[in-house]
Amino acid sequence: MKALLDRARSFKRRVDFENVEYRKLAEGQYPEALFITCSDSRVIPALITGARPGEIFELRNAGNIVPPYGSPGASGEAATIEYALEVLGVQDIVVCGHSHCGAMGALKSGDDLSALPGVDAWLQLARPELAPVLTAASDDPSLPDVAQGNVVNQLAVLRTYPVVRQRLDGGRLRLHGWYYEVDTGQVHELEDDGRFRVHAG
Repeated sequence: MKALLDRARSFKRRVDFENVEYRKLAEGQYPEALFITCSDSRVIPALITGARPGEIFELRNAGNIVPPYGSPGASGEAATIEYALEVLGVQDIVVCGHSHCGAMGALKSGDDLSALPGVDAWLQLARPELAPVLTAASDDPSLPDVAQGNVVNQLAVLRTYPVVRQRLDGGRLRLHGWYYEVDTGQVHELEDDGRFRVHAG
């Protein structure tokens, strides 16, 4: 923690906040995309995409899960999606799963999560639609089948949000599915045929 604190305390000295780029950030944000991904500390959207401050709007949670539209109670996920589209006007949404995901691993192994009731309740949102993948997935510890299946399912959930559906129907929004390999840095993109592929940079 000391190293993090030291870097935070020296941040202003390490960055030129007088340059035009940083001064414009105070005037507002105009991100290009909403990036929905896992809270996993190894998955860093700005590092993966090379995004500069202000370029991506992030939504992170365990397992990059999108709650069903109209779920009871307040939802930070629903609020973030609405704000990104209605206020910020983003035109692209990326749902990015990743290899070696603890949330997907817990679903695949059927771990007893009674000691983690919040985690258990949260993962229940993804379990039903993932059931066919969970039973058929290989024993690969990177869990590509499960993580990629989850990305596809969360994109489907996104399409049930009226604010998403209206923009898709009007050609004002594009949805993207990504799978990031923690150990290689490769990004696999979901294609129209339902397969994830790596594209040459």
